[in-house]
Amino acid sequence: MVQAYILIQTEVGKASTVADIIGKIPGVMQAEDVTGPYDVIVRAQADTVDALGRLVVAKVQQVEGITRTLTCPVVHL
Repeated sequence: MVQAYILIQTEVGKASTVADIIGKIPGVMQAEDVTGPYDVIVRAQADTVDALGRLVVAKVQQVEGITRTLTCPVVHL
């Protein structure tokens, strides 16, 4: 199982809506609208890195109102 944080920037005024929509996507564990340089932070999981990439590109990035994402895989050192 691969987990990652996805940091999202949105259009002005869209953070809450984007977080609500993304929170319903299968594989998304949590989606919160936050303050700071990013507007939404998501915790997601998938079986493989490839599946995680497909989740981000095919599902998350397709949500209207998103301008940029940064995916940060969780590592256990």
